[in-house]
Amino acid sequence: MIRMASGWFYLSCLLLGSLGSMCILFTIYWMQYWRGGFAWNGSIYMFNWHPVLMVAGMVVFYGGASLVYRLPQSWVGPKLPWKLLHAALHLMAFILTVVGLVAVFTFHNHGKIANLYSLHSWLGITAVFLFACQWCLGFAVFLLPWASMWLRSLLKPIHVFFGAAILSLSIASVISGINEKLFFSLKNTTRPYNSLPSEAVFANSTGMLVVAFGLLVLYILLASSWKRPEPGILTDKQVWVPVPHSRVRQGQV
Repeated sequence: MIRMASGWFYLSCLLLGSLGSMCILFTIYWMQYWRGGFAWNGSIYMFNWHPVLMVAGMVVFYGGASLVYRLPQSWVGPKLPWKLLHAALHLMAFILTVVGLVAVFTFHNHGKIANLYSLHSWLGITAVFLFACQWCLGFAVFLLPWASMWLRSLLKPIHVFFGAAILSLSIASVISGINEKLFFSLKNTTRPYNSLPSEAVFANSTGMLVVAFGLLVLYILLASSWKRPEPGILTDKQVWVPVPHSRVRQGQV
């Protein structure tokens, strides 16, 4: 059995869950209260699904799926159930992302608006493309049994790096998307963006929540004491707790 600074870890997870929920709920409230709600008919109300689904998929679900191997329960026993959970959560994130892209492309095509011309769209489509490659590579190499340990060891650091890079790109895309949406929406109003109307304050606050969520995910990913230890290797904060022989004889472990 492995002992770690579990108190701080679970406190961080609680904070992470709260931040993730607030990111999604704040985006829904912004689209519902200030932008008129949701529909699936090619109108501007169909576009409103885009920010909600991208925040939920590319940031919140993606970030949560990335932390599966940080759970202390994943440190012992077979890795296959955790691999399946990791892959399934990322697949769910990818499905939400694809639906979010369908919403924005349908709205643009219906309104004869150009696609993929802004920095926001370039960042976003790059993140989605890398996400698709990352999931397919992870499924083929780490989930299917054909790959050798040598190949997995070679690709694991690359897989980890691109996992963090995709999350960082997603956060940059969300922040630029919030900014772009506010510039477009508040351009010809009585209270423009630079006068900080209530919608701008709320949307900017939503962006800050997304940044806070992403930074916390990256911190948990990088904290060495919260990583799944390699066989035979423990950090100074990961120590074995001795189990009495009597409990072993009695079948309690």
